[in-house]
Amino acid sequence: MQNIYDVTIIGGGPAGLYSAFYSGLRGLKTKLIESQQELGGKVLLYPEKLIWDVGGHPPVLGGQFVKQLIEQAKTFEPTILTNTKVDFIERHDDLFIIRTSKGEQHYSKTILLAIGGGIISPQKLTLEGAEKYEMTNLHYTVQSYQRFVDKEIIISGGGNAAIDWAVELSPIAKNVTVVYRSEQLSAHEATIEEAIKAGVQIECNTTITKLTANTEKTAIQFVTCENSQTQQSYTRQIDEVIVSHGYNRESSVEFDEAIALSKKDDYYFEGKATGETVHPGIFAAGDILTFEGKVNLLIGTFQDAANAVNSIKTYLEPSAYRYGMVSSHNDLFKEKNRSIIEKQLVKASK
Repeated sequence: MQNIYDVTIIGGGPAGLYSAFYSGLRGLKTKLIESQQELGGKVLLYPEKLIWDVGGHPPVLGGQFVKQLIEQAKTFEPTILTNTKVDFIERHDDLFIIRTSKGEQHYSKTILLAIGGGIISPQKLTLEGAEKYEMTNLHYTVQSYQRFVDKEIIISGGGNAAIDWAVELSPIAKNVTVVYRSEQLSAHEATIEEAIKAGVQIECNTTITKLTANTEKTAIQFVTCENSQTQQSYTRQIDEVIVSHGYNRESSVEFDEAIALSKKDDYYFEGKATGETVHPGIFAAGDILTFEGKVNLLIGTFQDAANAVNSIKTYLEPSAYRYGMVSSHNDLFKEKNRSIIEKQLVKASK
């Protein structure tokens, strides 16, 4: 007998993780499928960036925020699968059949798409032999600031991520240089001004053209850059190279023609603020969903997730309340609340 879920969430980023929590809150049998080995989505790319835009929450590092999201998502013990890529979804009668790249089939009464920007992979530096330095001092994300203390750093890229990293690293590094192929940086003007004030050296119309290894051939020691305007080049000794050229994205999910969804810009699923898409039984939340009045921030992601799960609940049970009960009054939390309060009282008495 096949194991049938009330809802299967595709995607394990913030939208998917909060959806898993909220669907458990609403008493739905839940499965979450994530293509990557780790849960957390795009936030994993910036584990040491501070997140400020979660209501009522003090600034929190991305890595810690992901841990908290995962812990919250597991509150009602959903089934969670990682390293599992969904390839194809079709519908037979009242059930959706979800096929994965592993040849597995999963069965669900509804689908909640929370795939965000899709499967994200960084755009690599297109220089011969660059990949061999990825295990040493060529980076496509900044996992730990500690590594860059008192280092000579060059950052290739001119977008928000590149300039944010330049700003964050400038107080601890020996020197930070940003090179960018175009005439003007594409990052926010305020962030660029902050970088300049922090002493970041910015060189536009400039690209990295050559990487030269150290004597042991284990890491990059020299970087050669060329200015496209003057055709002049220079070679500089460095300690660390950061490449921020953006990310490739792959939606990863295909649908049977009978349940194909409307898309905007050939990528985002068109729907409603309630999380409903054009096909009954398929819902969406987070960055992958577009509708009038969309808020493209974490606060919007959480509202998307709650709205989508509430729509799923009433889709499966038309007589159910449209909204979940406030957590402080919800019987599901009584025992958990009591345990937390008792621990706090014990801690306060010490």
